[in-house]
Amino acid sequence: MNKLYIVIGAYGSGKTEYSVNLALKLKNEFENVALCDLDVVNPYFRSRDVRDGFEKKGIVVIAPEGQYSHADLPMLSPKVKGYIENTNFVTILDVGGDPAGCRTIARYHKEIQQRDYEMIMVVNTKRPATQNQPEIEEMIEMLEFTSKLKINELISNTNLMEFTDREIVESGIKICEEVAEKRNLKFEKYLVVNKYQERIPENILNKKRIILEPFMNKPWEGGEPVILVGI
Repeated sequence: MNKLYIVIGAYGSGKTEYSVNLALKLKNEFENVALCDLDVVNPYFRSRDVRDGFEKKGIVVIAPEGQYSHADLPMLSPKVKGYIENTNFVTILDVGGDPAGCRTIARYHKEIQQRDYEMIMVVNTKRPATQNQPEIEEMIEMLEFTSKLKINELISNTNLMEFTDREIVESGIKICEEVAEKRNLKFEKYLVVNKYQERIPENILNKKRIILEPFMNKPWEGGEPVILVGI
């Protein structure tokens, strides 16, 4: 049975960038890959923005279409349930970054529990609400309660964008390690954007470095404009 991946994280964690990169990685290993955009919280960083390019690569992107493709509205494609249930696909769910966002997958929790799934929380300890062990644990409890599902893996993405250095990355790994050990969670990876990889070495504290190719443009960085329908 092909696996279902659920990627969550607090605002600014980098969970959408990881979801998009994970979809590309899995496409090299599996024929059928789907990326479902369930982020109804953040209007700026959404996996739906890569739809055209990914479909050319053979990756199915499930997200609101047409005039609603960039709407900051709580709507989901009716196709989501089908891809959650379709074990012929390796499916990634990119879920909104707070308890309100996790309500989107609570409606599918019974279908999700029928599959072999991993629920991955991406953590940036330089963002509000996940800066230390107690905050991260509180966030985990809120996300699990709201989604009716259990997180089983942490991935550290601690960074300060262009100011990121080894010390910053290592500090995030240490905090995530404390949480993982206390809650018996898998924790093996940390993320580094490709343009900073020369300054961030591999195998910090015996963790695996994952290089991210950035895809998500902020509205002020160019690319297609974000249109907020209905506001």
